[in-house]
Amino acid sequence: MIAAAAWLILAPRPIEIEVSEAVRGPLEVTVDQEGEVRVHDRYVIAAPVAGKLVRVNLDDGDAVAAGQTVATLEPAPLDPRAREEAVARRSAARALVNEAQHRVEQAAAALALAKRERERIEMLVTERFVSPEAAEKSRTTEQTAAAELDAARSRETAARYDEKAAEAVLLSIPSSDGKVKRLVNLESPVAGKVLRILERSERTVAAGTQVMVIGDPSRFEIVADVLSTDAVKIKAGAPARLVEWGGDKSLAARVRVVEPYAFTKVSALGIEEKRVNVVMDPVDPLGPLGDGYRVEAQIVVWSDSDALQVPAAAVFRSGAGWAVFVVQDGRAHRQAVRIGQRNPFAVQILEGLSSGDLVVKYPGNQIEDGSRVHVRQ
Repeated sequence: MIAAAAWLILAPRPIEIEVSEAVRGPLEVTVDQEGEVRVHDRYVIAAPVAGKLVRVNLDDGDAVAAGQTVATLEPAPLDPRAREEAVARRSAARALVNEAQHRVEQAAAALALAKRERERIEMLVTERFVSPEAAEKSRTTEQTAAAELDAARSRETAARYDEKAAEAVLLSIPSSDGKVKRLVNLESPVAGKVLRILERSERTVAAGTQVMVIGDPSRFEIVADVLSTDAVKIKAGAPARLVEWGGDKSLAARVRVVEPYAFTKVSALGIEEKRVNVVMDPVDPLGPLGDGYRVEAQIVVWSDSDALQVPAAAVFRSGAGWAVFVVQDGRAHRQAVRIGQRNPFAVQILEGLSSGDLVVKYPGNQIEDGSRVHVRQ
C-alpha cells in the first residue's frame, strides 16, 4: 500500500494538450497589403500659360461633359523668347499626338492578335489538344490587351488636349491689328466628374498651375504597394479580395498588372523597403467606395481545393526539417513531415501524415517523443 501510494504521488502526470485533425480541404496563400481605390484615368487641368484665372464656378463632384469649358484664363502677353518657346511646345505636342496615334494602332493590332489566339486555343480545348488552363490564360491576355488599347486611346485623348493647350499659349501673341486675343478656355478632356478643385479664386497663376482634377468615377482600380519579394510571386490575372473596407462582405478583384519597377519606402519602424505597386481591377461593384478610399487587399498567389493540412501552430522545426507530434494511445509521438505551402493559419502536408491523424496544437518544451498526454476538452 505504501509503494502504491508513493507511485500515485510521484508518477508523472499526463500533459494536457489540445489536438487538431489533419484534414483535406481548400487552402490558399495570399499576400495581404493595405491599398487604396483610385480613378482609373485621372486628368489634371492646368493653366497652359501665365495669366489671370477667372473664378471657377464648379464644385467637387459636379458632372462635366467632354469638351465642356471648366475654367477660363486671361493670358498675359508673351515676349519674343516666350513666343519661340510656345511655338516649340506646340510642335512637341503635335509630335506626341502622332506617337499616341501609333500606340493606339499598335495596341489595336495586339488586341486583334490576342483575340485570334484565344479563339484558336478555345477550339483546341474543345478538341482536347490543350488544357483548359491555356484557354483561361489566353482570355486573360485578351483582357489585358483590351485594357492596353483603352489606355492608349486615353493617352491619345490627353495628347490632343495637350496640343490644344500648347496652341492656347499662342493666343497671347498679338494679331496683325496689334490686339491680343483673350480668354483661354480650359476644357474637360473626358466626360466625368470633378474630383477636386485645386484653384477656385480669381488670381494670377503661373504656367502649369493645376486648377482641378477630373476623372470618370465609374472606372476605378485598386493599387497596393507590396514588398518586392512578394511581388515576384504575383502574376497578372491572379484573383484578389478587398476586405476591411467598411462593408459587410469582401469584394472580388483581379490583378491587372504588376508594375515593372520598384521604389524605396520607409516603414513605420524606419526601415527602407523596396516595394512594387500591384494594380487590380474590381470584379464586384465597389458601391460607396470612392477615389482615395482605403482597403485591405488579399492577393491569392497559390491555392489548392484538396490539400492535406494541419494548423500552422502544430508544425515545428526538427533539425533541418519539420515535424509534428501525433497522438496515439494516449501518447505523443514525434513524426517527421514534409511541408509545402503555408499561410498564417494552416500548413500543407506533402508527406508524413494521413487524413484523420490527430496532431498536438501548440506543442510545448515539456512534450517529448512518447510523453503521456491528456486531451483537454
